[in-house]
Amino acid sequence: MSTHTFRDLETAAYCPRKLYYRRRDGASEIPDEIGAVRRLATEYERLLTDDAALLAAPIEVGPDEYRGRLRALRDRLTDWDALVAPADTNAYLEGRDARGIAHKLVAGADGTVPALSFAGRPPENGVWEPQTVRLVAAAKALSWEREREVSHAYAEYPAYGVVRRIDVNARRTGVYRRAVRTADSIDGPPGRVRNDAKCEPCEFRENCGVRTRSLRSMLR
Repeated sequence: MSTHTFRDLETAAYCPRKLYYRRRDGASEIPDEIGAVRRLATEYERLLTDDAALLAAPIEVGPDEYRGRLRALRDRLTDWDALVAPADTNAYLEGRDARGIAHKLVAGADGTVPALSFAGRPPENGVWEPQTVRLVAAAKALSWEREREVSHAYAEYPAYGVVRRIDVNARRTGVYRRAVRTADSIDGPPGRVRNDAKCEPCEFRENCGVRTRSLRSMLR
């Protein structure tokens, strides 16, 4: 069986039906605005000092708050220097179960680990579960290639000035394995979901057959 992409496993954890349609119809191109946000992750040092660059950047918090967050990260993260000057960028990794792109390879204090950039809003703590799957997939693929344990990964939310270290522990590995099994099993459209907020932004919503209801209708 061929390996899955990191993106496919993230989608399997988010919505198996979405993965079915993406495989059937082909993956969409990454929008330019997402690429612009991801590029912020390579410009932290510049954004700390260049006022014009900061004002033009696609950030989602105020400039002063953004700089405050970057300064706090610089003071707190042991691997800050390695994060802002990664050993490699957009590195292709292929492991036993998954393949894909690590936006950065960070040669930190505990060895080289992957970092992935996400364009959306971070949760209050940790990372969203589908993103956990993508991070673990990248860590496992790097581990497979380097033939050594990769104990953690970095999740970057560059539009918000947020970086979080995620340990590759037993619980997160279990979530990842479940996503692999889900992706392995899809050979037809999985069951529909109902009234799920995840459907609202989905590019396949109009053709999926998922029925959603407005908040007003649910309160009647």
